[in-house]
Amino acid sequence: MKNIGLYLHIPFCKSKCPYCDFYSFSGKSTQKDDYTRVLKERILSSTFTLQSSYSCKADTLYIGGGTPSVLGEKNLASLVNACNSGFLTDDAEITVECNPHGLDEDFFKILSECGVNRISLGLQSAVDSERRILGRLSDRIQVENAVKTAQKVGFSNITLDVMLGVPNQTEKSLKETLDFCISLDVPHISAYILKLEENTHFYKMKHKYNFPDDDLTADLYLQMCEELENHGIMQYEISNFAKTGAQSRHNLKYWHCEEYLGLGPSAHSFLRGKRFYFDRDFQSFMNGDSPIQDGLGGDFSEYAMLNLRLAEGLNEDKVINRFGHSIPDEIYEKSKIFIDNGYMQKTDNGLSLTRKGFLISNTILSEIL
Repeated sequence: MKNIGLYLHIPFCKSKCPYCDFYSFSGKSTQKDDYTRVLKERILSSTFTLQSSYSCKADTLYIGGGTPSVLGEKNLASLVNACNSGFLTDDAEITVECNPHGLDEDFFKILSECGVNRISLGLQSAVDSERRILGRLSDRIQVENAVKTAQKVGFSNITLDVMLGVPNQTEKSLKETLDFCISLDVPHISAYILKLEENTHFYKMKHKYNFPDDDLTADLYLQMCEELENHGIMQYEISNFAKTGAQSRHNLKYWHCEEYLGLGPSAHSFLRGKRFYFDRDFQSFMNGDSPIQDGLGGDFSEYAMLNLRLAEGLNEDKVINRFGHSIPDEIYEKSKIFIDNGYMQKTDNGLSLTRKGFLISNTILSEIL
């Protein structure tokens, strides 16, 4: 087997943001310590099975959530050390998601010492009035201090999360956020258009907020793409931008339809052609319940859908290498109307969505696949 990705879900947050539908809750300190212990046991047993039975290792580790940083640096370090017990490759990319609130130099030092080499910070907006609406606990200055502290410790691979289409956002306020990111010289930006999920506060109270309409949100997206690329932060996926060499290796595994193991409540896996996931239930995971089987994965349609999220698009040579056939003529035929209208393009060796096409990618993918 090729090297896989390893994902650990940390289901704790200080508070629930109004837009968030990920599995998370506040949790007590004893729960966090107990969860760390149980998750370490799962890591060691799962990775032993993969090594002994399938002779594979992980070359990426992503600790997400929730807010992993609320576990504290010592618990996080113990999880990374458990993964490092012969399962991670020497050059593994190790990412930890963090909320900028309350992070000090010791926090970043301990993470660095145990091998973490990539930090993902939740910015969402650099405009404090927008941050308050989004439920962010830190202000702009605290975010800036967190980035500079991480850089001082030695972290050069830092990504900031930005949101588009948030209440009261304008082209001017977005420019302020982008200028803030650029000024901090971070090499990676993840920028997501807000989607109102049914179980969130924003969805239930949407009539009370001034959300940008679809046209303005599209303009904000195009503005962001142009602004970041003018500063050498190039788009490589619908919502992700990076300087050369700073693309997220872990997330590229998802988009290339490669294999990964996910541990923790709500974490998903794709291994040996099968998909499975753990229930969104903390106690179920703590009790040692088995993951839920979710059928087969990795067929051509799924592969094409994931690869077309990338700027590089769907590549003929890679399709032939994986499936033994080229991109079906039917796909090219169905793509023609989108090519003619500027939403897709035929490349030297395949197909890709244009930036305009990224804005309606779900519609395009459902039509051609």
